[in-house]
Formats: sequence, structure tokens, C-alpha cells
Amino acid sequence: MTDTVIKCESVYKIFGTNAKKMLQEANGNVDAKAFQENGCIVGVNNASFEVARGEMLVVMGLSGSGKSTLLRCISRLTDATSGKIFIEGQDLLSLSNKELIDLRRNKMGMVFQSFALLPHKTVVENIAFPLQIKGIKTKDSIIKAMEMVRLVGLDGRENYFPRELSGGQQQRVGIARSLAVEPDIWFLDEPFSALDPLIRKEMQDEFLRLQEKLQKTIMFITHDFDEALKLADRIAIMKDGIIEQLDTPANIVLNPATEYVKNFTEEVPREKVLKIEDVMEKPNNENLSDLKVLRNEIIENVAEKILTQEKSVSVIDENNQIVGTVHPSKIIHTVFGGKKNND
Repeated sequence: MTDTVIKCESVYKIFGTNAKKMLQEANGNVDAKAFQENGCIVGVNNASFEVARGEMLVVMGLSGSGKSTLLRCISRLTDATSGKIFIEGQDLLSLSNKELIDLRRNKMGMVFQSFALLPHKTVVENIAFPLQIKGIKTKDSIIKAMEMVRLVGLDGRENYFPRELSGGQQQRVGIARSLAVEPDIWFLDEPFSALDPLIRKEMQDEFLRLQEKLQKTIMFITHDFDEALKLADRIAIMKDGIIEQLDTPANIVLNPATEYVKNFTEEVPREKVLKIEDVMEKPNNENLSDLKVLRNEIIENVAEKILTQEKSVSVIDENNQIVGTVHPSKIIHTVFGGKKNND
């Protein structure tokens, strides 16, 4: 049984004075255009999903798609108009203000696009600040903050002020500060979007390194599809408040559920995204090439070797056991076929 940490059931967030009344009259069948004509804006429209422990769910969509509103509902920075939200089985919408504050302080970490660092405090003081709010002694909070400084690779800069740091370094401070309270659940709303492309790539790599080590349960918001593909265990693509598709990166690229999702995926360089296991066939008794490739290899890294073979290639797991086969023609079709007419 999956260890579910976040669970949403038919969550709606509608802005406007008549929101609740209109939602009741609609019986859950919300037409965003009709609501807009009546002075309401639909932020989230019937969102239902679960996030497992240690999973990174990336929610993506263009500006105004509802992705940040959804995150704010789940962290209860905004109250949902209707629906149920559970955090580790606890009904989030039934919590008192005190219980909610305790939950945020002890279970949740948040990182936003704006770094929101305190300009008069050093790196280590910024990181220690939320610990001191929790009542931890200054000395202990500084010790913990220094651990976080090392974790995010800011050794030697712990006594710098924010103005003395680059954008990427400031973002690392924000991440370290969020991690200092040891949250089980981590919400990140477009944390890298203000960074230039090179620093952004560095931060993505750093983020993946941290997640491999810490195994947090994460909801990560972005409007960048390449970023979503790189980071996500699963991706939720939103449009007009609706989750159009929630699936693994491979399934979204190979099997887009709607025309909107298909438009997102058409120009994706599949060989850079898909792994061999995403395109392999079941093992059979056919005559195989001597070449073997690992199931978790990115196609781009092994395509050239596979394409030199005439026969199917064995796909193996980490224990050298054959788990599938892949024919050179499958690589050609995956990389070059079906981008415009994928059926």
C-alpha cells in the first residue's frame, strides 16, 4: 500500500463574492467562462490526486493555469472554496489556526520565487532564523544552520550578507533556510525562475542531489516543461485550473492525454528524456545481440551503440538480470517518428 502524504479530493478554488453559491448551483460541473461572465475567476477546478512519501510531483502550466493557487490551497495560505485536503491523513481544512501554525512550523517547508532573505542578517543568521522562532537556543540553531550551509555548498560564505551573494547563492540560502526546520513536506513555487539559464541548471542539479539524499515529499511548481521533465517523478499539467494529465514524464511524452498536453510535448527531444526501460519490450527467446544496456540509461547515451546492432539488444537491471529487449528500429521510431503524428 502506498504511503500517501498529500491527498486532494475534488478541490476547487474560485475567486469572487458569489463563488460558493455558483459552485453549489453548478453541481461540480464548473465552466470557467460562464463563471467569469458572472464575476468569478476559477483558480482550481476539481483537482483530485495523491502524493506519495518521498515523491516529487511537479505541477506545471502557463501563467494563470492555477498551479500556484493549487499549492497555496494545499499549504492553506489560501482556503479552498470546496473539497478535501489531507496531510498524512489529517484533514487540513478542519485545523484551527494554532494547529495549522504548528503543522507549518514542524512539517512543511516553503520556498518561493522571491528569496525573501533578511538583508541585515548574514547567511547563517538567515538560515537559523526559523529555528529561533521555534524556540531553539541561538547556539543550537547556529550549529544546525552551519550543517545546512555545508549541505547546499555555501561553505566560506556563512558570514556574507545577502547583497554580497549572487542570485543562485541567495536561492541556496532560501533552500537551506527551508530545510533547516527538517520539513517532511516541501513546497517550492517557481524557485529558480528568476535565475539566468546557467545558474538555473546548476540549481536544478543541486536540487536533485539534495532530494536523492533527503527523500522529501515535494510539490514543485514551474512553467518550464524542460525543468518539469528533469526533476519530476510525476508531472501534473494544468490549464484553466484543470489538471489535464498527471503521469510520469515518460508517459506524458509518449502518451499525451489531451491536445493541450500534446502541444507541450511535440518539440521535446525524446532521446534526452526517455530511458531505455520506457521503450523496451518484454524479454523473449529471440536471438539477441551481444550488447547489453542498463534499463535506466537515457536513450541519448546508448542510442549510437544500439543502432550499430542488427539484432535486438538485451536490457538489464542493476543485478545484470535481463528485464527486456530493445530493437534498433524502436530507437529510430522513438527519436524520429511520431512527433507530429504520434498515434
